Amino acid sequence: MTTKHNKILEYIESLKAGTRISVRKVAAKLNVSEGTAYRAIKEAENRKLVSTIQRVGTVRIEKIEKKNIEKLSFGEITNIVDGTVLGGFEGLGKTLNKFLIGAMTVDEAEKYINRGDLLIVGNREECYRLALEKDASVLITGGFGCSDEIKEIANKKKLPIITSSYDTFTIATLINKAIYERLAKKDILLVEDIMAKDPFYLKETDKVEQWKNLFYSTTHTRFPVVDKKNNVVGIITAKDVTEAQNDEMIKNRMTRDLITLDQKTTVAYASYIMIWEGIELIPIVEDGKLIGVISRRDVMKAMQYMRSQPQVGETMEDLLLSNFSITSNSKVVKFTGEVEPAMLNRLGVASWSAIIMLMSTAAVVATKRQRKLEPMPDSFIVYFIKPVQIEDKISLIVNTIDSGRHYCKIEVEVRDRYKTLARGMMSAKIFRR
Repeated sequence: MTTKHNKILEYIESLKAGTRISVRKVAAKLNVSEGTAYRAIKEAENRKLVSTIQRVGTVRIEKIEKKNIEKLSFGEITNIVDGTVLGGFEGLGKTLNKFLIGAMTVDEAEKYINRGDLLIVGNREECYRLALEKDASVLITGGFGCSDEIKEIANKKKLPIITSSYDTFTIATLINKAIYERLAKKDILLVEDIMAKDPFYLKETDKVEQWKNLFYSTTHTRFPVVDKKNNVVGIITAKDVTEAQNDEMIKNRMTRDLITLDQKTTVAYASYIMIWEGIELIPIVEDGKLIGVISRRDVMKAMQYMRSQPQVGETMEDLLLSNFSITSNSKVVKFTGEVEPAMLNRLGVASWSAIIMLMSTAAVVATKRQRKLEPMPDSFIVYFIKPVQIEDKISLIVNTIDSGRHYCKIEVEVRDRYKTLARGMMSAKIFRR
């Protein structure tokens, strides 16, 4: 049975990109309370079906797939630059192809403008008209407006005309930053990218004999258990049925204390949970219902894949180590570089937080490089540290002093040419390749 909430979500999904939505209109259209409409619209916003744009309202947008996550919609651009939409409201849900700076004559600009582009330009009416003729949108800098004729063309073509009080450089910087952040998110592998979407499972009313049949046909030893509504209620493994009779019910043998994850969980977090809890299989659920499973093998393959991919967006840790050279032998890994301005605090010396992050990152990188292990840091204790000045040449010496099947202890020392500047010890659980 379709609930009012789901009915509203289906209605919103059926709307064209750019359609403006309000609680009052949705409530009147579907004959529901405004409270129900409000909650459904918020859910639609969480699902990236709509976006709230300043001075415009809530607008239906095209849902951007993860592979195209670096694409920004014109509605999002409006929010990023604190803009006001002058015309072409129905095109706010469209995504831009690329943005251009209109710092040239109209004749020259014509060569560069293509369908789906965003032209960033000042108070130049002839450029607005050219962009719209080429099926591109316009972002006007300096807070200038445009003529009614331009607004009419924008409305007819459903191409947004946006104005912002920021200058061209600031706008380009803001958009670049937003695209960079999208790229960083794109690199993050999620559970939904690797999970088995049609998993084998058992019902709690099934018998142990059915577990054995499933085991012989699939060679899997672990299966999620669901109730009559497909809600995950347990997990059953070979250990659970070792001494069980064939006619015993699964619900009497399964493990009820289980861990589940949703499909938007990162693979890194899932691997941490698997290592920490010592489990081989995790059911993936949505509203409690089984939609997939991930195994330790799936996670290991995914992490190997991530290591083989070039990084599109650098993290803070990457930036800290980017100017350090690495040398190693059978015992230690050594990072050599110098203190950069980004590492300084307000007093002009390297901040303790930057040094500690540098040390912990070096420990993780060294362990991956030398021991072919994937460490999951459990604790990191820094028990000695001295001030370090800008452009000081320093070395980080990383030594794995103890390693077992499931853990390792890593010592990190920071030195200059003459003395020790910091020492720390990391304890980590390990994930073998």
